[in-house]
Amino acid sequence: MNNTKNIHLQLFAGDMNTQTTGGLSAEMKTYYGMELLENAKPQLVHNQFAATKALPVGGGKTVEWRKFGSFEKALTPLTEGVTPDGSGISVSYITKELAQYGDYTTVSDMLDLTAIDDVVLEITDRHGANMGLTLDTVTRNEILQGNQVIYAPHMDGTEITSRSQLDHLCRLTSGLVAYAAMQLKKMNAPKIDGKYICIIHPSVAFDLRMDPDWLNAHQYAATTELFNGEIGELHGVRFVESTEAKVWKEGKNGCAVYACLFLGKGAYGVVDLSEGTEVIVKPRGSSGTADPLDQRSTVGWKGIHAAAILYDEYMVRVECGSSSSNTDQAN
Repeated sequence: MNNTKNIHLQLFAGDMNTQTTGGLSAEMKTYYGMELLENAKPQLVHNQFAATKALPVGGGKTVEWRKFGSFEKALTPLTEGVTPDGSGISVSYITKELAQYGDYTTVSDMLDLTAIDDVVLEITDRHGANMGLTLDTVTRNEILQGNQVIYAPHMDGTEITSRSQLDHLCRLTSGLVAYAAMQLKKMNAPKIDGKYICIIHPSVAFDLRMDPDWLNAHQYAATTELFNGEIGELHGVRFVESTEAKVWKEGKNGCAVYACLFLGKGAYGVVDLSEGTEVIVKPRGSSGTADPLDQRSTVGWKGIHAAAILYDEYMVRVECGSSSSNTDQAN
């Protein structure tokens, strides 16, 4: 269920004839576009579980999601021949301001002419990863604002009530996974392909894999399509590992604290990344009088993005430490 699979990235080379020396043919445009896409996809871990929304083309700078309420149980028996009063549906609206992100790199003619490697391709690779990390971090930072938080208890049984009390012995355990899943079930959070999802940091995953009930992804990969970054399953929760899972240096004595995001379907939304996202390659000779000696080319990307929590009750954040809490850094 990778939401990035339909991204189409455009390449622009100015108003140049593609046969002109230094121009980009259609084949090269597609090639560089696919390179950026392939390097962006592994970084879009948080975006892959979001409900996507098309950009409001021509509709302003705000994207809007509709949130529908639930019906009460219809427990009153029907009377023969009598049409009952129907039930109305409550609809609320969640809006988010769109923002544009991007970056570029200037390549000199000397570097382009003398480098052993394909400079444009190498830079496109780096920008692809940078684009994915940037847009995914925007989504991550938004959904970290959810209100349902569980602090991992200390291994000696001491209850923890704040992030500042967590240390390396307050770890994500099998029992805590089951408890978080129970919280989502109690809120009737829909599952994603039959399971809940949790995004965790590699340091947390290392500790959790020691549990005897842990099921590695390769043990069920033959019958189940894996999510990007998926590593295994425990208590009906499929785990996705990412170095971009949030880490704070705000625990006891400044140790690292990790956000473990347990998700149900539709908990949050993002704008569709297939729209408004471009990789832009400007070859030497495309800048006119701004580059009179044809000394510079540029490679860059830009994208429009926004994310919003839609159903806070469909999301639980477990904050914990790990065996690496004393050495890991914030991100």
